[in-house]
Amino acid sequence: MLVVTFAATGAGNCVEVADAPYVYARTASGGFVMGAACPHRGGPLHLADVSADGRQVRCPWHGGRVSVARLRRQVASVRRGGSVTAVFSVPPGTPTRVRHVPVAAALCAAGGGEPAC
Repeated sequence: MLVVTFAATGAGNCVEVADAPYVYARTASGGFVMGAACPHRGGPLHLADVSADGRQVRCPWHGGRVSVARLRRQVASVRRGGSVTAVFSVPPGTPTRVRHVPVAAALCAAGGGEPAC
């Protein structure tokens, strides 16, 4: 297991683990770490729309939908203040890199719908 802490928003909001990017997303039902690339075609899932019921995100490249529940199960994480700590199922010492990627406003929603990114 690899434990990584990175910024929840702003500069340094993306951690790449073995070249796979992850960001902290927040919907009305809470926050979670998700893969920034679409699992179907590798599109920019960090720029996804969220369904009206908040249960799915839609890839901006091909319109495919991914369950928020599925995304939540992929990476265990906890947010404290401005940072998030995530546990990845890879060996310790796996290469990581922190950088910034834009996150769609729909994935930055706090409980009341105000932007949190």
